[in-house]
Amino acid sequence: MRSLRFRLLALWIMLVVSGIATGYLLFESFQQTANARLARSEELVARACRDLADRYQFFVAGWSGGPIDDRLKGELTGVTQTALAGAAGVEGGIWQADAGSLAYAFPTYEGTGPKTDLPAAEQNTIREVNSEALRSGRPASIQQAGRSQVLIVHACPLRGPLQGATGWTMTRVFTAQGPAYTQLLAGLMVLALTIFGSALWLARLLYTWSRNIALIESELDHRRDGLVDLPKLARTGTPELDRLVDALNATGERLSLERRRAASAERLAALGRLSAGLAHEIRNPIAAMRLKAENALAVADGSRSNAALSTILQQVDRLDLLLRDLLDMTQAHEPKLTDVDLASFIQRTLDAHRELAAAKDLIITAGTEGACRELPRFDPFQMQRALDNLILNAIQNCPPGGIVAVDARRRDGSLVLRVADTGAGISAELREHLFEPFVTGRPDGTGLGLAIVREIARNHDGEARLVPAPRGATFEIEVPWRSS
Repeated sequence: MRSLRFRLLALWIMLVVSGIATGYLLFESFQQTANARLARSEELVARACRDLADRYQFFVAGWSGGPIDDRLKGELTGVTQTALAGAAGVEGGIWQADAGSLAYAFPTYEGTGPKTDLPAAEQNTIREVNSEALRSGRPASIQQAGRSQVLIVHACPLRGPLQGATGWTMTRVFTAQGPAYTQLLAGLMVLALTIFGSALWLARLLYTWSRNIALIESELDHRRDGLVDLPKLARTGTPELDRLVDALNATGERLSLERRRAASAERLAALGRLSAGLAHEIRNPIAAMRLKAENALAVADGSRSNAALSTILQQVDRLDLLLRDLLDMTQAHEPKLTDVDLASFIQRTLDAHRELAAAKDLIITAGTEGACRELPRFDPFQMQRALDNLILNAIQNCPPGGIVAVDARRRDGSLVLRVADTGAGISAELREHLFEPFVTGRPDGTGLGLAIVREIARNHDGEARLVPAPRGATFEIEVPWRSS
């Protein structure tokens, strides 16, 4: 919720909402101004019609009537011009139901000359509003809204010798013109250039930042086979992000350098431990052979020669086994993969250790889980040797009455071979280097068994590990179910 992306998005939403609200308020203000202008125009035409009625009453006072001729129409036109002279933008006249228009005037017309012709397009509206005023005996109005203007026509009955006479006035209110409309356009233009422009700019900034950050995250999360160093990130073109990219690239270079230094130091340390362990393992048999040879030579009659030679041969066999294990660990052997029946494989492996387990009064159990029609594929001879080492370690570290459990199962597309015992477990100081050569907790051990187990697992593209257990020690070998 506090990320920069969220804050920019919140700011963008605020800008859009503010722009919409401001535009709405501007439109409502213009609408109210237009409504006010419309109300003023309605009052203007009504007042002009009353003025026309007053002038007409004055004109017909004392007149008993007569024929409707051109002279009368001219006089009525003069009455209309006088009545509307002070009403800007208002045109009107006198109408009779039977004769139609008796007089028309538009004294404030701003054309090249006075307008004397009755507007042809509005004649039906004029006839309609006069008929309504004559029928009801009181003023009547009609409004007709167009795209850019509103037409207001007002009529009022006239009393006098002329039967069916009414006065009418008309004006046009241009809603898309005037100062209010100009202010609305200017306000909307400023709004579009500022708020909505800022919103668009911010949206583009948000998209660019999100895309660049997503690219950086994707590049950092991308796994490259065999590579553990941080990737070299490409610059984004955004100065702030490029500073972060440069810092990450520099950090990656330093980490890579330090990792190479640490790996070199670790290799030297491992080589030192291997050399020290190998020297120690070779020195003990040589010392025993030397002692036996010196004792045999000290007796002139040769009575100790046979015992000395037998001991020397035993130590030679020990050295030969040590070197063979060391070669097996350091030389990678390509596994010969084949389909293996797990149940038979586990039983066959355990049968070789049941006599030794019984001699130590141990219970050895076997189990398989996750049965599948598709058999696992691995090298049974190498894997049996790895299990032999784990089972022998468990038997040697388990007290009488203990249990050694061996099981195999399928887990997430992998074959997991597990050997667990109820012994004392692995001491904390040995766990970190448990699978390194010559690391052992037994005085008579070579420390190569677990190293061989790990190499066999890695030859199958898997791994060997010590897993946490409430009691004793539990080792797992995990390899692909169908190694390729």
